[in-house]
Amino acid sequence: MDLILILTFAMLSLLVSGTVNAEKKIIIGTIEEIILLPWGVKLLARIDTGAAKSSLDARELTVQDDMVQFKLPKKYGGLQLRLPIIEWRHIRTPEGLERRPVVELEICLGSRRIRTEVNLADRSMVKYPLILGRNFRRKNFVVDVKRREPAPPSCPDIP
Repeated sequence: MDLILILTFAMLSLLVSGTVNAEKKIIIGTIEEIILLPWGVKLLARIDTGAAKSSLDARELTVQDDMVQFKLPKKYGGLQLRLPIIEWRHIRTPEGLERRPVVELEICLGSRRIRTEVNLADRSMVKYPLILGRNFRRKNFVVDVKRREPAPPSCPDIP
């Protein structure tokens, strides 16, 4: 019994100290270049430490049944996408609460392919088409606010 307690305590100590870590954290800046997969669309994302959720610029957004159809901004190819809505969320904006559809996307950031939820909204009045909020950063990223230059994505199997 004592041996089991000692081993359990030792394992917990290693986990808490960070010695045992399933994935190493990647350091990212406040602006990063990402690739939307599988479409290969490159765009700049703002890593927003104040935003709870991620948001993508979606133009000409229409909803039918449980699907949403929208276009990316012309600057990023104007690609038309059709994706299933996984849920609806109320998002706090400067104008108040706004109900937005949420979809799941796969993106390449740094050397990682990540599936993440993003809400869709017309972001034409802001500089960056994608905001990555705290829901994204929980996936083993640390933000270095001093890092100014975006790093190009380098996921395996992506040209």
